[in-house]
Amino acid sequence: MKKTKNKRLRILFATFSPYRNGKRESTNGNVEPMVKYFGPRVSNFILLDQPHTGSDEIIPHVEVYKSRKRKKAYILNMWYLRPLYWVLGRIRTTDDDTNLLFKIRDILSVLAVRIQEGGYFDVFIGFESVNALAGIILKKVGLVKTVVYYVSDYSPVRYQNSMFNFFYVLLDRICCYWSDYIWDVSRAMHPARIEAGLIANKSAPVVHVPNGLEKRFIRHISEKHRIPHSLVFMGTLGIENGPDIAVASLPLVLKKIPDVTLHIIGKGDKDLERLKRLAMQANLENQIIFDGYIKDTDRMFATIRRFALALAPYRKIKNSVRWYGDSLKLRAYTAAGVPVIVSSVPPLGRELADIGAAIVAEDSAEGFAREIIRVFNDERAYSGLVKSAVEYGKHQAWERTYSQAMKEMPVL
Repeated sequence: MKKTKNKRLRILFATFSPYRNGKRESTNGNVEPMVKYFGPRVSNFILLDQPHTGSDEIIPHVEVYKSRKRKKAYILNMWYLRPLYWVLGRIRTTDDDTNLLFKIRDILSVLAVRIQEGGYFDVFIGFESVNALAGIILKKVGLVKTVVYYVSDYSPVRYQNSMFNFFYVLLDRICCYWSDYIWDVSRAMHPARIEAGLIANKSAPVVHVPNGLEKRFIRHISEKHRIPHSLVFMGTLGIENGPDIAVASLPLVLKKIPDVTLHIIGKGDKDLERLKRLAMQANLENQIIFDGYIKDTDRMFATIRRFALALAPYRKIKNSVRWYGDSLKLRAYTAAGVPVIVSSVPPLGRELADIGAAIVAEDSAEGFAREIIRVFNDERAYSGLVKSAVEYGKHQAWERTYSQAMKEMPVL
């Protein structure tokens, strides 16, 4: 889509983020990239950011951008929303993803933004199904032209509670049928919907909109400047992500690669203590370095670039969203030019393996150790993996993601 055509658009983007101490955290990483991409390109870009249920605040935030600049920012503290906020402030829920009142808040906040800002929206982008549903409502009453359903996670069996899961799948299906476009972060999502019962020819067209990174993070260093035989695991440290497999594989690798080291980057006090105990029990205190959580993203990427090989040993857990979703971990590794040993769980891992930037291993200590040893003992194969990872990583910028998405939406 040509830039001059984009300039005439008025876009409302409804999403959610965790908030701490009055500030938006970066867990939902598409907020700033959306603002940076669309702000300079459209006549009016409005961001509605709803605090996630785990936040220390409840009231949604609004930011209005015109001609590259933020013109105003405010919270949706209208009198007709305050009774709901009062109730939400006193709720203690056991499942912060499924609280009905927060879903009601999200729908009402979209309608409230329309009341406050007025006018007609050319494009409404709703992150996840509740926000997309609100956009569909606005379209039905003639206030929106095009609705985009933006999806970051999907699983046909997302919740163990059958009632929650029924409504989750139903809401997703409604949004697929009544939106104008679906932005899926992974190509595996829509086939899973169809297998679960979605009628393909009734669905809106799907646009692949993978997660991205800021351009400044996409850099690599030469092989000779990396720590020889070094491994890195980066990310949350829950068992489902496989850090235990990474730790358990190390004694097997040491038998063949005596100078191998494993660096673990991530947070989670209980998980971190569990992994440290495993390392101690295996006498690996000198071979495993716990770098902790690196909050500064520039420093985190500078750290990752130093390592020779990255690990992503996702566990094979039935109905996990990781079978269908994108993996920002893998995108970060390749952006740093580091090839990956990955389990067969994430679709992106299989994609990287197909182009020679990763190797798929069994999700076991033996499976990962076998592939690590094979790669480190074959310099030519390792160099080929690095070359492919660097080439793939060059194309991970958010700007490319959204530019490509807009080109695939000719109705605009």
